Amino acid sequence: MSSFTVAFIGLGVMGYPMAGHLSNASHTTRVYNRTASKSEQWTKDYAGSAHPTPRETAEGADFVFSCVGNDDDLRSVVYGDDGILAGLKDDAIYVDHTTASADVAREIETAVKEKGFGFLDAPVSGGQAGAENGALTVMVGGEQTIFDTAQPVMDVYAKVVTLMGAAGAGQLTKMSNQICIAGLVQGLSEGLNFAVNAGLDGKQVVDVISKGAAGSWQMENRGNTMIDDEFDFGFAVDWMCKDLDIGLAEAGNNGSSLPITEIVNGYYREVQEMGGGRWDTSSLIRRLTK
Repeated sequence: MSSFTVAFIGLGVMGYPMAGHLSNASHTTRVYNRTASKSEQWTKDYAGSAHPTPRETAEGADFVFSCVGNDDDLRSVVYGDDGILAGLKDDAIYVDHTTASADVAREIETAVKEKGFGFLDAPVSGGQAGAENGALTVMVGGEQTIFDTAQPVMDVYAKVVTLMGAAGAGQLTKMSNQICIAGLVQGLSEGLNFAVNAGLDGKQVVDVISKGAAGSWQMENRGNTMIDDEFDFGFAVDWMCKDLDIGLAEAGNNGSSLPITEIVNGYYREVQEMGGGRWDTSSLIRRLTK
């Protein structure tokens, strides 16, 4: 693959290793993070340069990537004199990996296209481990020609990169992903708690039933740590609440009924009240065991 100049805005637990994969793939990599010390640390771990604003980071880049917190965070790095839009060069493509609303994806696509640039909304799934291992699933919304140009670059940190439809379709797919996970983790929590209360060896139960119809990524990767009451890792409850709020709002727009998602979102609020906002989402079982 050809080498490009790339910019990455947002060096959280996902963005930090994603930008690292771009650097390791011999792309000239420019980074920005709101907390500058994180950018400086990144330049010690990888080949690349840190810059003081999103605009300066984007200047000269063939591809600009972002992965920030929410709609407001995204707008704060896109617009204004120091925003990404102010720094994009001709023919640049901007790919946003933030999990945000479909509305903001469509809004930003319009703003980007008005200036003659390409845009893709491209939220990811796979968690911190997926980002570190270059094995993310990327759900993309946008135009086919722009997707075809950007896909080979995204491939360096992903195992699957799929165009789902027009702008916003990536975000809608990520909402579907989070809705499925929420119900699954609650079911897994109840099943494992039941097994332990019944006097069974919980880890043996996980080993056995994970090979059958109950098996899932969550069971394979989180079942044993749930039994061990370990949650200081992974995808945080605070992030899941944010994502489920987005999905529930969109459900109100398209007429979808999400009764289980509403209940589980409430359960996650209880975990937050227990002080578990930064615990992994598998900590849902704590409601049943504490």
